[in-house]
Amino acid sequence: MQSDSNLRETLRSIDHKSYPAYKSLRGSYRFADYVLSIDHVQGDPFAAPSHVRVTVDAKAAAFPEYAMKNTRTRTALADELLRTFAAQINHFTFKAKGSGKSGLISVTHCGQEILTRTACEVNEKEITARFAVGFPANGRTINARELEKILFTYLPECVKHSFYYKNLDARRIRDAVELAEDQQAVRDQLKEQGLVAFVADDAVLPRESGISSRPMKQSVAFTSPESLRVTMQLPHRGAVTGMGIPKGITLIVGGGYHGKSTLLTALELGVYNHIAGDGREFVITDETALKLRSEDGRFIKDVDISMFINDLPNGKDTHHFSTEDASGSTSQAAGIVEGMEAGSRLFLLDEDTSATNFMVRDAFMQKVVSPDKEPITPFLSRARELYEQAGISTILVAGSSGAFFHIADTVIQMDRYKPVDITKKAKALCKEFPISEEKPLPFALPHSHRIMEKDKNGATKRRDYRSGAVRKNEPERLKLKTMGTDGFAIGKQTVDLRYLEQLIDSEQTACLGMLLKYAVEHLVDGKRTIAEVVVQLQKELETSGMRFLAENGIVSGGYAMPRVQEMYSCFNRYRV
Repeated sequence: MQSDSNLRETLRSIDHKSYPAYKSLRGSYRFADYVLSIDHVQGDPFAAPSHVRVTVDAKAAAFPEYAMKNTRTRTALADELLRTFAAQINHFTFKAKGSGKSGLISVTHCGQEILTRTACEVNEKEITARFAVGFPANGRTINARELEKILFTYLPECVKHSFYYKNLDARRIRDAVELAEDQQAVRDQLKEQGLVAFVADDAVLPRESGISSRPMKQSVAFTSPESLRVTMQLPHRGAVTGMGIPKGITLIVGGGYHGKSTLLTALELGVYNHIAGDGREFVITDETALKLRSEDGRFIKDVDISMFINDLPNGKDTHHFSTEDASGSTSQAAGIVEGMEAGSRLFLLDEDTSATNFMVRDAFMQKVVSPDKEPITPFLSRARELYEQAGISTILVAGSSGAFFHIADTVIQMDRYKPVDITKKAKALCKEFPISEEKPLPFALPHSHRIMEKDKNGATKRRDYRSGAVRKNEPERLKLKTMGTDGFAIGKQTVDLRYLEQLIDSEQTACLGMLLKYAVEHLVDGKRTIAEVVVQLQKELETSGMRFLAENGIVSGGYAMPRVQEMYSCFNRYRV
């Protein structure tokens, strides 16, 4: 490792040279309070900026033991430090001048949810922050004096005021860590109290706008109905009351614009912890909860959808169902089965985004089309069995069909954004308005186990660039390009993730792309099932975090940890 004076000397020696001379800066340099590492240097001032990281010794940072004691507290601390670092960097970005991206200093922008990110990692030994810097140039001529400002003036100030406890707001640090511990306490008590979700009194569920996830100002605060009110005992905040949604089948109903979908959206994002001030800090949902919807045109391979669909007119086998262009009903059936394989204990559905013929068949339609002519067993006929035989609860937003009242254990009516427990009233009405029940085929757990294969058309052979020969015993490489939260291109195909509504950050998408790439290059052998591949990836993530995805030994700051449910959903949409 070189010293900071070595870096300064090299900068001055390459000043005014051609831009590629910046490559000589790659390496690590010891500064007074941290180590600066330049991991990747951009090709020219208009290309993607250079990858830089700083590493601070944990003892020197001197954070209290309560913030460093376990993975949960360190994740909360890392999130708070990253937000502080981003605010510091914003004061200095583009203050150094030059062409193209010269002077840019950027780091991950965090949303309302707290995610495990490579942009800032905290462990017992060190704190690592990864970010991007646009190395300055005039045209394509190095302007080393401007980079010297960034590395020797701006950056030390940012590090000093972001990663050393003595320079930070101690109350903010403690609040962030204690909030994380309180949120985990709620998650633990969900299981103890037989609940799948909790919404605290005074929570703010509506968001600022369709493009902003910040809380809406002057919105109606959440108030739990007395019959569903429970109390959570938290280690720091004490007793917190709110609505507990029990296991089983829960129906959310109400007039249009009264808050049904707002509540469901809050619940689907309750699988994540939220920052203080978000309004949904104590909207906590079973962490395995999966939002399901229809996806016309979805790719499906080797999924046992026979519990929902049988005896297709074309004779297609629904025990090993495959299609390049799924209908709404087959896509939703596949989503449920894949969610079961991913270990989900709670399904979240909205009638508005579900396939109508998959969800329910009314009495008139049953008379017109006899059961022996209808291959679809609707969700209405399976939801009870999913709970009683597979242990999977359902929360369903219904706006048009009254048939769902007959299977519900709990019915919540949203009235001007306030929940009302109308279970008793609904059950009484069910007796007055009986429905014609179809007798489905006997319930049987699905037995689909998709085996992944290599994409022989999308990979690039690894070659020795001197001889041109293909290197032996090395995996083929797949090119990867992320497209926000919509999906990514891998090799010659696109993995469409637009309908994974609990995928909330483009860095999660980037991580999913890298996980799939790693799996295809190292784990897929034509024998392992998706479940076996995911289990192996989970072991790697638990052992070394996202660092095992590093290419050429370089870890990017642009990855956030996805849930295992999104891993399954992603891999099942890979068309090989």
